[in-house]
Amino acid sequence: MYQKGTIIVLDKSLTWYYYCSMSNIQTTQIKVTLPEELYLHLKSKAEKFGLGLASYMRHLVINDVKDVDIPVFKMSRQREEIALKALEDYRAGKTTSVKNIDSYLADL
Repeated sequence: MYQKGTIIVLDKSLTWYYYCSMSNIQTTQIKVTLPEELYLHLKSKAEKFGLGLASYMRHLVINDVKDVDIPVFKMSRQREEIALKALEDYRAGKTTSVKNIDSYLADL
């Protein structure tokens, strides 16, 4: 990572890490409305670094949240009991592996 002016640009390896580690995560597309002047400013910054606008904005977001911990939420007592029971059943061999969901549901 290097700093250019007040913009911190991620190196390709760090960006690759974020893309690869998040590749199995559901993504969401957003639409952002910007004043024309801000849009042109962002576009020129992106072009300066050889990036498309979406990639540049993704870099900005990654840079902004890179030191933020992912929030962890405590399960409710009821959900925790269900999960512990499921884990216990799995360890005791009481669960079955489903290879084809259609066949499994047809056999119920």
